[in-house]
Amino acid sequence: MITIYHNPRCSKSRATCDLITSRYNDGKEIVEVIEYLDHPLTVAQLQQLNMQLDCPVRAMIRDTESEYESLGLSEPTLSDAQLYEALAAHPILLQRPIVVRNGRAVIGRPPENVASLFVEHHTGAEQ
Repeated sequence: MITIYHNPRCSKSRATCDLITSRYNDGKEIVEVIEYLDHPLTVAQLQQLNMQLDCPVRAMIRDTESEYESLGLSEPTLSDAQLYEALAAHPILLQRPIVVRNGRAVIGRPPENVASLFVEHHTGAEQ
């Protein structure tokens, strides 16, 4: 299954969805599109997503949104728990889109980042 955390008002998010359906998904995998602004993620879901992204929590946060400044999220002493709480309470802060496949996730900015989820992992022996 492919899960896309999507904001339909975002051109990068729309482009990523199009890229997956036109190039990477041969139609055999179910695609679940979650409009996370309408269905915000819980702290537990955000923590799971962060593990799949394998990145610092701050990499999941859009620092260009007005909420980022108004909530003081640039403060370096904030804990991961505080950052997760802010993301859960203000889903507009979540980077978009985020695509999950086979237990791994990537942020689709730029949309071509999702290619890494569809590349077969080779042992390196064949060349």
